[in-house]
Amino acid sequence: MSTFLLLSSVAACGSGGADTPKNVSAKTAALGTLTPGVIKVAVEPYAPYTTVKGGRIVGLDGDILAYAAKKLGLEIKPQVTDFAGMLAGVQSRRVDITIGGVAWSADRQKQGLFTDPPYYSPPAMAVRDGKTYRTVDDLENLNLGTVEGYVWVKSIQSVPGAKLHAYPDANGVFDDLGAGRIDVGFLDPLLIIAAQKQRPDLKISTEYLTPPTAAQVKAKPAYSYFQPYQTGFYLPKQEPKLEKAISAQIDAMYRNGELARLIKKYGGDPEQFLKPSADMATARRGVDRPADWTPPTIGSSGQ
Repeated sequence: MSTFLLLSSVAACGSGGADTPKNVSAKTAALGTLTPGVIKVAVEPYAPYTTVKGGRIVGLDGDILAYAAKKLGLEIKPQVTDFAGMLAGVQSRRVDITIGGVAWSADRQKQGLFTDPPYYSPPAMAVRDGKTYRTVDDLENLNLGTVEGYVWVKSIQSVPGAKLHAYPDANGVFDDLGAGRIDVGFLDPLLIIAAQKQRPDLKISTEYLTPPTAAQVKAKPAYSYFQPYQTGFYLPKQEPKLEKAISAQIDAMYRNGELARLIKKYGGDPEQFLKPSADMATARRGVDRPADWTPPTIGSSGQ
């Protein structure tokens, strides 16, 4: 089914209506969602980050949003699409938000709003067992795969001699990696870890790329996407109140240990996922955050 046909059912509507839950508080209604008391969420099947089961979004991002939505009095209504449809649904305001490993970028923030990072994602690679690639230089002249629309597309296109293989979803990356048609797949780390357990026949493993140096990024700006990146929940420009409210809940989850608990639940290391690198603040200061913005983080104890 076409992404746009799928999302066409998520039409913008005014206040009230049949979808509006009863007894919506004034505070919840003031958040400015398309339907008061309801948060319409575009997701792709992307376990263990997002999966829809029984009308609920489960997975890391799903659990984080569920925590925030409960605090804000919002009922979650998921809409399943692909990654391009997720972004398009937000940018055209057919949904209130999209979640699931969405990387913050200066280009994307021009067309939407990003929350504070619910977690940070280290540069992970799916490789065939026995193969080792440590640096960007090791990737030259290889067949490199990722999902269409992901930030790694631009990075891969900048690697000398490398051939980009872009797929509609992560399954295509894993299938071709297992078959030897590509050498490396760039995907979110929890996805690779899950695939190792669920599809041992692929004989793949997880490696983390040594981030490119400042000089390499200066020479090839797209290499910046080979560095750890900050994720975000992505919202329409017309919903700043909702963005601020969800960001406040995310920040609280860093402080109260809830995010560390959820990262561990899905096989991740809080020290890797909940501590920003030095340049992440610089990237957003003066762009979509104040000049004194500090990214949320956990203490050294992982709490």
